[in-house]
Amino acid sequence: MKIIAALHGLLMISTALLTLWSPIANACTRALWNTNQQAVVASRSMDWSESTQPRLMILPRGMERDGGKLGPAAVVKENPARWTSKYGSVVTSAYGVGAVDGMNEKGLAMHLLFLTATDYGAREPGKQGVQAGLWGQYLLDQAATVSEALQAMKAIQPVMVEYAGFKSSLHLAIEDASGDSALIQYIDGKPHVYHGREFRVLTNDPPYERQLAELKKRDFAQATRETPLPGNVNPVDRFIRANYFLDTLREPQSQRQAVASILSIARNVSVPFNAPYKTPGSTYDTEYRTVADLSSKQYFFELASSPNLLRVDLAKIDFQAEQAARILNPDQEDLTGEVNDRFQPMAKALF
Repeated sequence: MKIIAALHGLLMISTALLTLWSPIANACTRALWNTNQQAVVASRSMDWSESTQPRLMILPRGMERDGGKLGPAAVVKENPARWTSKYGSVVTSAYGVGAVDGMNEKGLAMHLLFLTATDYGAREPGKQGVQAGLWGQYLLDQAATVSEALQAMKAIQPVMVEYAGFKSSLHLAIEDASGDSALIQYIDGKPHVYHGREFRVLTNDPPYERQLAELKKRDFAQATRETPLPGNVNPVDRFIRANYFLDTLREPQSQRQAVASILSIARNVSVPFNAPYKTPGSTYDTEYRTVADLSSKQYFFELASSPNLLRVDLAKIDFQAEQAARILNPDQEDLTGEVNDRFQPMAKALF
């Protein structure tokens, strides 16, 4: 009941207060399609009670980052991680304080999602601390593959950020151009890592082992349109539907079809406008969807409130260190298709 009360209270916080990281923890779905012959593609839906003010950002190599900062505030006092980005990336930011989704130039993608049970454990001063909102960005900056990202994880500890009684309870999904995948959850102070191509879907609560247990109760071997399938917007229903429809996708004939196929999964598990959520009157509509095409290094973005699909072609971006970080507000009616040339330089990077 305390968790429900805290979440209800969070919905009342004004937009001014939402500039901190806490609301970025949300209900979302990640689905990875790594079994077709055309492209490794991953989709992600972003669900929240209001706009997270998403911005697409191009971040070059050579950027200096401080994992102890949440905006201008120092939130990790002891042994904060400080690093220089080895790889450039294209990310989706939230409230200007961190990246919740994105892909780097080597074809590693990350997705931060909400998990109530998250517990990063007591602070381990021997490990460099990274506030949870920069966890995914740290890996995009440092790793080219899932295996490299997991190795990089050994040196750091995500640190919980608390504000207004709400904690940044995040877990992480990563995948690379080979189709490798990993899901990372911190439960009871310990990391639980699920590493392998078979770990394709991630939603929210309950923790992953219990999600898998719910899925095992279903038999879809001889499925038809009459097969009972959970259809609500809670995390377990979305988890089961995403797994079910991933298994039914036909082999695509092109990269374009592969992207369209995984986007169809993201749309299926999206939350319609004003659909009831945890408590009567609460809503967590899908705000946007993304697709990372890890094979061709293209990143797609679709606002739920717009019929236009945006595309960023990472192969055409100059990620050299002397380049400026660039930003794009995707909520513009004339934006559609490739938008590489619509980004504007930032005088100062947001994080």
